[in-house]
Order: sequence, then structure tokens, then C-alpha cells
Amino acid sequence: MLRHEPSRDLIAVMKSLKLGKLLPTLAERFRIAEERGLTHQDALLMVLSDEVQRRDQARIETRAHQAGLHPTQVFDAWDPTSDVTYDRRLLDRLRTLEFVERHHHVLLMGPVGVGKTMLAQALGRIAIDAGFTVRFLGADALFLMLRASRLDDTYRDELRRLTRYDVLIIDDFALRRLTDEETMDMYEIVVARHQVGSMIVTSNRAPEEWLAQLSDPLHAQALVDRFQNNAYDLVVDGPSYRKRQKPSSGT
Repeated sequence: MLRHEPSRDLIAVMKSLKLGKLLPTLAERFRIAEERGLTHQDALLMVLSDEVQRRDQARIETRAHQAGLHPTQVFDAWDPTSDVTYDRRLLDRLRTLEFVERHHHVLLMGPVGVGKTMLAQALGRIAIDAGFTVRFLGADALFLMLRASRLDDTYRDELRRLTRYDVLIIDDFALRRLTDEETMDMYEIVVARHQVGSMIVTSNRAPEEWLAQLSDPLHAQALVDRFQNNAYDLVVDGPSYRKRQKPSSGT
């Protein structure tokens, strides 16, 4: 057995304590502890701190998955060379999550393919990292879920769940004209979350254009007024990034 490799007895005990995830790095940690002349207590602290960090990261990844966030949709993956324009100072401010703490909303507007969904998910991810609860849903998936909840008489329960998230992200809102039922669903959500929770909405239409997409004029006006006057507007403009991902027959 190599000098710093854990013994069979130690491996068995660690597995029994459900610390088996530490084993691949244990020999390296023993070597570092010896080089630094660490006491046994400090060496143990270093090893266990690794495990605490690993478990914390695993919990964050689980929460992000449960929120519906894609693991690649993070700010580190944002392409700085993409030919899009947006208010960088505003985005930096949004990344502080002050809007979540104050229960404000964010509207990400722009044409298709400019990265609105990615920015929404990236903001959701840092909110998860900060300990907030997040849920990401495409608009059509949201309305389908609420339609199904009416059939099994869980509509109010579903609305309460949607209200409890610190951040509710609705993607691709108002791409099409909403039905009476869907208009009421969105109205209920916006009213229920007003000044008690944040929303991030992506859309290729400005709020004034939403009015034509909503079926009931009175509820539409109330919905837009509540959302628009409590939201930061981040406009992302430019050519579709997806063109750069198109397969090429060239060599």
C-alpha cells in the first residue's frame, strides 16, 4: 500500500459513516497535511471541511434541478463575444439579488435567440446559491399544469405553491394570445405574488403589447399595471445566438 493511501480498516469505517465520497481525495489530503506539518486535529478538519463543501454543493445542485434549471445555463457560460446589447450595469445590479430581497420583478425582453432564457436561468441559479427558493417554468407548461390542477380540484393548492417560491421564473410569456382561463391564471399569479415574491419573466413583447395578448381587458390592465410598475426592464437586443450553433457542412 502506498504511503498516504488509507488503510482497509479506515476505508471500511468511512464507508460505514457514509463518508465514502471522501476516499478519492484522501491520500492527497494526507500528503498535504504531512507537507504542511498539520496537527491531527487540523488534518481532520481539512478532510471534513472538504466533505461539508461537497455536500453543500450537492444540495445546491439538487435544488437547482428541482427548480427546473438547466446545469449549463449559468453566468460562467455566457458568451462575452456574442453580438448582443444590454444594460450591463443593470445586469450587475440584478446579480446582487437586491430585487429578490425587495420583492421586485425582472422583465427580460428581446427578440428570439438573444439569451433571455439563459439570463433568467442564470439569475435563478445564483438565487439558489444564495439560499432562495426558485421555480422555472415555460409559460405554456405553467398554464398546462394549472389547467390539469383544475381537473383534480388542486388549483388553489397549486397557486399557493407558486406563491411560496422566492423567485418564480416564467419563460416565453405572451408569445401567443392567451385564453380566458390562462389570462385569469396569470392575473392570479401576479396578484398573489405582488410585494411578497419576485418574478422573472422573459418575453419578446413589451408589457404594453401584452394587453393585446390577454383576453379580458380589465384583468389584463390590472395584471400589466401590477407587474410593470414593480419590475426592472432589461432589454437584450441583437442577432440570434442560435445561428452560431447551426451545423456546417464545411471542413
